[in-house]
Formats: sequence, C-alpha cells, structure tokens
Amino acid sequence: MSYRAPTAEILFAMAHAAGPGRGMAGGVYPDLADGAAVAIVEQAARYAEDVLAPLNQPGDKAGARLANGVVSTAPGWADAYGRWIEGGWAGLTAPEEAGGMGLPHLLDSACLEMWTSANMAYMLCPMLSAGAIDALARHGSPDLQRLYLPKIVSGEWSATMNLTEPQAGSDLNALRTRAERNPDGSYRLFGQKIYITYGEHDMTDNIVHLVLARLPDAPAGTRGISLFLVPKFLPSQDGSPGARNDLRCTGLEHKMGINASPTCTMVYGDGGGAVGWLVGEENRGLACMFTMMNNARLGVGLQGVAIGEAATQKAAAFAQERRQGRPPGYAGEGMAPIAAHADVRRMLMTMKSMTAAARAICLMTADAIDRSHREPDAATRQQAGERASLLTPVAKAFGTDVGNEVASLGVQVHGGMGYIEETGAAQYMRDARIAAIYEGTNGIQAIDLVTRKLPLSGGAAVAAEIADMRETLARVGRLDAPAFAAVRGPLAGALDALERATRYMLETLQAAPNDALAGATPYLRLFGLARGGAGLANMALAAHERGEQPQMIALAQFFAQNVCVQADGLAAMVTDGAASVHAAQEAFA
Repeated sequence: MSYRAPTAEILFAMAHAAGPGRGMAGGVYPDLADGAAVAIVEQAARYAEDVLAPLNQPGDKAGARLANGVVSTAPGWADAYGRWIEGGWAGLTAPEEAGGMGLPHLLDSACLEMWTSANMAYMLCPMLSAGAIDALARHGSPDLQRLYLPKIVSGEWSATMNLTEPQAGSDLNALRTRAERNPDGSYRLFGQKIYITYGEHDMTDNIVHLVLARLPDAPAGTRGISLFLVPKFLPSQDGSPGARNDLRCTGLEHKMGINASPTCTMVYGDGGGAVGWLVGEENRGLACMFTMMNNARLGVGLQGVAIGEAATQKAAAFAQERRQGRPPGYAGEGMAPIAAHADVRRMLMTMKSMTAAARAICLMTADAIDRSHREPDAATRQQAGERASLLTPVAKAFGTDVGNEVASLGVQVHGGMGYIEETGAAQYMRDARIAAIYEGTNGIQAIDLVTRKLPLSGGAAVAAEIADMRETLARVGRLDAPAFAAVRGPLAGALDALERATRYMLETLQAAPNDALAGATPYLRLFGLARGGAGLANMALAAHERGEQPQMIALAQFFAQNVCVQADGLAAMVTDGAASVHAAQEAFA
C-alpha cells in the first residue's frame, strides 16, 4: 500500500496533545487561525503522497553514487527538490526578513512528520538546512546573514552540519580539524569530517557547510571549538556561486538504511585551505552548533514518529489482506485475516498507540519552543524555554526508540514477507535504526536529561511537568466512563513511579553521580511512557468532549493498560539497578 498522510490525526494532536489552554487553542498562534493550519497541512500531505512517497523504495534500491568527485542522487530526487523549492517549503519557519514565512514549529513538525513518513532519506537534506537557518539567524554576522540566509531559506542552497571525525565521534574534545586566520578576516580550514549527510549532491547550486574546528591558540577541550561557514562555491559579488572552494567529498558510506541519502567523507584544505567565515565568536562554536543540533534533535524524534506511522499503515493493511488460520469465535468463511488474531491485534495496537504517544511528545516540544518565543510575558517565555529543554531529549530518544520498535513489529506482523524487501517493511526497519544513533545517541540524550535538564531551576521545570500530568489525571478521574476508569489506575501508577524516580535522580546526582548515570536510560523511558500516556489521555478527553477522533479513547486505554504498566519496573531499574550495572566489568573480565 502507498503511504497516506494522517492529516486529521495530526491536526487533532496539534490542538489537543498538550492539554487544554495549549496547542492551537492557546492564543499564541494567530497565523494558524481561520483554517490556515488545515490548508498548509493538506498541501504538505499532497507533496508527501504524490511526490516523495513514490520515490522512497526506488531511491532505496538505487542509492546515491560518487564518481569523479561528483555525487549523483537517485533518479527523481533533483526534480522532487525543485518542487520543494517551488512550494516554498524550505522557509516555513524561517525569519520573514530572510524571505521565510515565520510560521510556528508546531506546524512545521506536523509537516515534517508527513514528509519523513513518505521518504526519510530525502528529508534529511531539508531538515539539516532548517537547522542551519536557525544557527545563522541567531549567531551569524549581518554579512553572512545577508549573503547566505536568503539562498538557504529559498532552498536554492542546502546546508550541512560537520562535527564527526574518524577519531572523534560523540567526544568533541578529540576534534582535530584546524582553522587559521587570514588577514582579511576570513579563515582557512584543514581536516577531515565523516558521516556528513548530503555533504555533496546534485540537487542545489551550492552547499553551505557549518564546520567545527580549532584555532591554533584555542583552549583545550570543547571550550576551544569554533564554528565556521564554509561554502562549496565561494559566492560572487552578486551572490551567485563562484570559484570552487578547497573541499571535496572523498567517499560515500555503504549503509544499512537511508541508502538514497549520501553520507559523505569530506576533506578540507588539500590545496591550501578551504576558505570559511566565523559563525558567532571564536572558541564558542559549540553553543552555536547546539542551536542547529537542538533543532535537529526534535526533527530526528519526528523521524521515529514518521517511520512508526508508515510502518503501522503498511502492517495494518497487510494484516487485513493476509489470511491464515481461524481464531476462536471467528464466524467468517475460510481462513481469517490475521488482523482477527489476538496477538496480531496486540502488535498493531502497540504500534499505533506508541506512535501516537511519541507524536504527542514531539508536538508538545514544538509547542514549547514556539511559546518560548511567542508568549508576551517574559517569565512565561522562560518557563516555556525550560519546558522545551526538558522535553527535547525525551522527544528525540523516546521518538526514535518507538520508531525502531514499531518498525520491528511491522516486520513481525508481515511474518516471512516482512523479511522480503519487496514488501517495504524491512526498509522501514533499516531506515529507522540510525535515528537512535545520530544527532546524539539516545544514551547521550538520557545523560542530558538527567544531568542538565532535571536540575533546571532547581528541579522546578520537571516538577511543573509532573504537575501538568497530574492535572490530566485529575480530569480523567472526573469521568465515570469505563474506558477512562481503565486509564486512571495505570496512568496514576506511571506518574507515581516517575515522581519516585525523579526524586532519586535529583538526590543521587549530587551524592553518587555514576549511580544516576546508570539509570539514565530507563529513567528517560519512564519519562516518555508517563508523558506519552498523559498526552494520549488529553487527546482522549478531547475526543470524548468533542465527539471527534473516537479511536483516541481506545488508544489511550490500550497504552495505559499495556504500556504504562511497565513504569514500576523501569523505576526499580532507576533506583535499584546501579550496582548490577557497575558490576559489568566483572561479567566481561
């Protein structure tokens, strides 16, 4: 079956996942009023279904190719990108002064999910460009903004993020790429970067690389890293691409998935130095790059949601068509569709409810980002900013874990046919796997959540988040409908477990930080289950009150009774599991 964008579900989640008084009903989204959100989401859905989805499997088979230093993308890729530019999609959230639309991240997240469900490998290029727009808009000099932002915002030029080196993966202390000052204020860069997504391709006239490097007199460690803008072609006075810069792609990785996305090894400075310009201040490049990375982390969380949605659609369609066996009580003739079997129903409901929960968390995060800029009151903006910081690692890690798990279940629903490439189920599993690794592994997200985000404002940010979930639980408790009674107990248990684990983490961080780190990953999972369960409950309440999307009530009930009930075990891993983790050296001696 072909992917079909779930526009009604996504719009409903935009409005109600974060609860009453937030979402599109909260008053900070005048640009989404009067049907604007619906119109844009539906246009984005058509681009996903009609342009991107038909290229997904052929692109996976064809891949990207490198010959004589030139990377050719899969057939149809460049044409699809031309239609991306024509639609103005590259500038959806970009500043209006740079030619963008200035629309909210909440809307962009809805569109990004659909585009990525249709073709994850393709969407990596626009996603990275969006992060570069944010980084340049916040940290770039006026000259850099004037010359580069309009071109990236229009989509005419694309952008990349250059962090990783052969000897330096997640540990940027080991970064060796160096930069030297030129008398005219520019710099020359020398070094090698690996895993550079769309580092070279044939879809745009120019590629703008944002590169981390060290100056000769830089302090040691991450305090000595600077960020540089290094274009493939040096712009002429009129802004058109001019002379070729001293950088090149020397290889493409042969990957497990996202095969149509060129993952490049980039070499800078073989012929005297690649010319670049400083973004932000010298030795403070990591802060600038984190602007781009935080944007990308929400985008990667949405990749998990997107793959989960696509895999669920494919598995559900197959389960209705494939006939095998006769479950107890089946009254039809012949063999039953496998969707009639209880275990297949369990898998399908797990896939759909987990995807919906992860979507809710990602949209909450996008809403918090928007409010950190749009709320009229400074204190409210600060609270929203802290909420966005708290939720971002959860959105990235929980969303991508869900994508992996749901894609794997999709293969299982297909049975042996899931292991055969022609069904497409295997591609989702292969594509999903990278999302838990890049833009900061999920283990790093858990460490970030526990060590940096829980202590925000002395623990006030996480306390406010738990209080928000408690309010949802109270609203559930005021309804006597059987489905909501079934939600109440497991959701209450999950919140109790989260509170216990949070208290433990905040206390243990000071007294025994390694014990806290040992439980960081199960803690993030616990946070995701509780926050996702409360988000689904909010949508179920809205569905009950408004008479819309009735399936949300069934999803909230299933998630509560089959997923939230894992919370006590996760809390025990957090509070009691450190000693066994530290004993690993004995097990592997």
